[in-house]
Amino acid sequence: MLEVSVPGYHKFRLSHLVLDYNGTIAFDGNILQGVKEGLVAIKDELRIHVITADTFGKAAEKLAQLPCSLHVLPPGDQDIAKRAYVESLGKGATVSIGNGRNDGLMLKESALGIAVVQQEGAAVSTLLNADVVCPDIESALGLLRNPLRLAATLRS
Repeated sequence: MLEVSVPGYHKFRLSHLVLDYNGTIAFDGNILQGVKEGLVAIKDELRIHVITADTFGKAAEKLAQLPCSLHVLPPGDQDIAKRAYVESLGKGATVSIGNGRNDGLMLKESALGIAVVQQEGAAVSTLLNADVVCPDIESALGLLRNPLRLAATLRS
């Protein structure tokens, strides 16, 4: 479990990390640099889940050696499916990271929602549903490895 107390904002008790795949931890279906190291560094604090439409069909192969579970979504209403997944884990214990329009409800429903803006860009609606916006996945995972950064960003 990852506990973070943010003065004037919230005390987080996080058990789950839910990640979008393409645009968040992968680009064109290939895992981005720094993702493996970042996930390995937080695997003892958070149970890691990757949820994706698997646009490029590479997720299972690329994630095989990483400390996470993979959940491939069927077509249609993926934003609702991602939100339901977070609800099933317990939204108060979940941090989510994503970039696409279908990630917005997932970020909004999570105790902590982090949007990343990388090569694929990010949907404005998703940015508006995030608690924090990061320039890349390494920075987002760095917030979880160094939770005082979250306190510095979110304090009132």
